[in-house]
Amino acid sequence: MIIRLPDAPAYLVALSGGADSRLLLGLTAEAARATGARVCAAHLNHGIRGDEADRDEAFCRRVCAELGVPLLVEHVDIPARAAASGRSIEHEAREARYDFFARLMEREDIPILLTAHHADDNLETVLARLIRGSGTRGMRGIPTTRMLGYWTDKQVKLVHRPLLDFTKRDILAACEELSLDFVTDSTNLEDHCIRNRIRHTVIPELEAIAGEDA
Repeated sequence: MIIRLPDAPAYLVALSGGADSRLLLGLTAEAARATGARVCAAHLNHGIRGDEADRDEAFCRRVCAELGVPLLVEHVDIPARAAASGRSIEHEAREARYDFFARLMEREDIPILLTAHHADDNLETVLARLIRGSGTRGMRGIPTTRMLGYWTDKQVKLVHRPLLDFTKRDILAACEELSLDFVTDSTNLEDHCIRNRIRHTVIPELEAIAGEDA
C-alpha cells in the first residue's frame, strides 16, 4: 500500500493503536525516511476503558520506540468532562483529541496532522448525516484535507487523511501482509452510538441488498 502525503517538513500522526492508525504510522515513517521529514505521534488516553486504555497506551509506546518515532501522550478524564458538560462521551472525546493535537502542532512546529480515517468511516459518516437530515454539503462526506481551524503567525494547520480511499478490509490485509500487530477497542463492538449501529446493522444489510439479483 502506498500513501500520498502533502509536502511538509514534519507530520503529527494521531495514534490510537488500532489497525488503521498503526498502519498509517508505519507508512508515514517509511515515506518520511525518503524525504527527511520529521514524524511525531500523539496518543490521547481518554480514561474511558480502564486497563484496556492503559494497554493501548503501552502498545503505542512500544511501537513508537521500535520505529524511533517520538510519542506524545496526554491523559484526560472524558467521562467527567461529559458529565459536566451534558454532552456525549463521543463528542467530548473528539473535542479533547483535536485540542490536544492542535496544542502539540503549535508547540512542536508541525503543520500537518495525519489521521487514519478510511473509506468505511466515510460511508458511516454519510449515512449518519443522511439519517439526521443533512443537506448536500454534509452528504459530501469526510474531506481528504481540511484546515484544523487553528493557526498561529499565519501558518495554517491542516488535517490530512491519507487512507480515505482504502477500505477497512484493505487496511487489515495490509497489516497482515506487513506483519503489523495492533490493538482493538472493545467499545467498537458495542451498539452504544449511532456510528456503531450503522456499522454493525445498516451497512451489512445494505451490502446484502446490493448482492441480491435485481
